[in-house]
Amino acid sequence: MTPGRRRPEWSAESRRRLTRHLCLAGGSAAIIIAAALVLPGRINERFSLGSAYLALALLVVTLALGPLNVIRSRPNPVSFNLRRDFGIWSAVLGLVHTVIGLTVHFGGRLRMYFLAQPDGRSLLGLRADPFGLANHTGLVAALLLLLLAAISNDLSLRSLGTARWRWLQRWAYLILALTILHGGLYQVLEKQRAVLVALFTVLSLVVLAVQLAGVRRHRADSMRRVGAVTGRDSA
Repeated sequence: MTPGRRRPEWSAESRRRLTRHLCLAGGSAAIIIAAALVLPGRINERFSLGSAYLALALLVVTLALGPLNVIRSRPNPVSFNLRRDFGIWSAVLGLVHTVIGLTVHFGGRLRMYFLAQPDGRSLLGLRADPFGLANHTGLVAALLLLLLAAISNDLSLRSLGTARWRWLQRWAYLILALTILHGGLYQVLEKQRAVLVALFTVLSLVVLAVQLAGVRRHRADSMRRVGAVTGRDSA
C-alpha cells in the first residue's frame, strides 16, 4: 500500500451486512447442530433434516419480506440487502441439504435417486415414482436457488437490467412450489414425526398467507390510486 494512503472505510451498510452474515452463519450452524442432537436416526439423516427445515425457514423469510413491506405501506425496492442475505443463506443451506441428503439412501448411489429402476415406473429414463419425483423437484429447486443467489448483487442487476433481473428473481415462486412438493412427498415417504410435519405445514402456510395478503394489499392500493386519478380527471 502506498505510504500515507488510507484504506477505504467500510460503509455502515457493509458493516451491517457483515454482522448479519456472521449471525446467519453462526445461528444456522447452532440450529443444525441442535437438531442433529435431538432428532433420531443416523448422523447424516439428522443433518439432512436440520439443514432442510432451516433452508425452508429462511426461504419463507426471504419471500415474506417484500409482501410485508407492501402490507405495512413501506418502500419495497426491486432489491434490498436484507432479502438478499436471507436468500443467500437459504441457498447455501439448500445446497448443504442436497449434498447430505443424497447420502441418506442407497449408500449414496446417485443413480438410485434419479434414474429409472428395472422394476419401477420411468419417464425418459428417469424415476417417475414418488421417490424419484421428490428427488427431481428437490434438485431443481436447489439449483434454481443457487442461481438466484448468484445474481443477488448490484453488478448482476446492472448487467441484466431491472426487467430481466426481476423476471429471473420471480423464479423464487417456482422454487417455493418445488420445495413444498419435495418436502411434502418426503413427509409421506419417510413417515416423518408429527412435530416435523406440523413445522413443515406451518412454514408452508405462513409464506402462502403472507404472499396472498401482499397481493391483496397491492391490488387495493392500485385501485385506490386509479380511483384518485379518475376522480381528479373528472373534477
